[in-house]
Amino acid sequence: MNDLKLGTPALDRMPPIPDDQMSGEQKRIMDEIAAGPRGRIGGPFIPLMRSPELMDRLQKVGEYLRFQNTVGYRNSEFAVLIVARHFSQPVEWAIHRPIAEKEGILPATCDAIAEGRRPDGMTDDETLIYNVLEELHTNRSLSDVTYQQLLKRFGEQGVIDLVAHYGYYSLLAMTMNVARTAVPANAISVSELKSIPG
Repeated sequence: MNDLKLGTPALDRMPPIPDDQMSGEQKRIMDEIAAGPRGRIGGPFIPLMRSPELMDRLQKVGEYLRFQNTVGYRNSEFAVLIVARHFSQPVEWAIHRPIAEKEGILPATCDAIAEGRRPDGMTDDETLIYNVLEELHTNRSLSDVTYQQLLKRFGEQGVIDLVAHYGYYSLLAMTMNVARTAVPANAISVSELKSIPG
């Protein structure tokens, strides 16, 4: 990759498909997504368009996990930042950091996550979600203590929603890493999101 880094348009393996080259199915699904709560499409949906039926099914799961999950929108956006950090995913980070801050996540908390540090001064929910997702990432499961804390706070549906949320955004991150999806031109700088060695 020489001096280019992930998220650079020149490295994008699966750039946007021009409208006149899209299949009817691709156009239909793109229009459906654009009419939903996201309001516009981009990011992971650009490479996922290569498998339109998969993308159609995934975007419906994503719509639930992002907008109707049982852990709350603010907590959902906080969780996305942790996933983006785990996968050093600049597009996910560029899209979700401004939303997380708008929802009340402190810039210093975002900075710490971007730098691979445990943030100071997290709220109770942030602390719980951070602990859960770090443990899930490291151990591929949760200890009884962590599980009980998550269950007490969010109930069984919340446990499932948060685990599914982590899985869904991990899939999007891996997809964009493989496709080397470009960071949107109007996105905030993601220079602070550097790859974490080995």
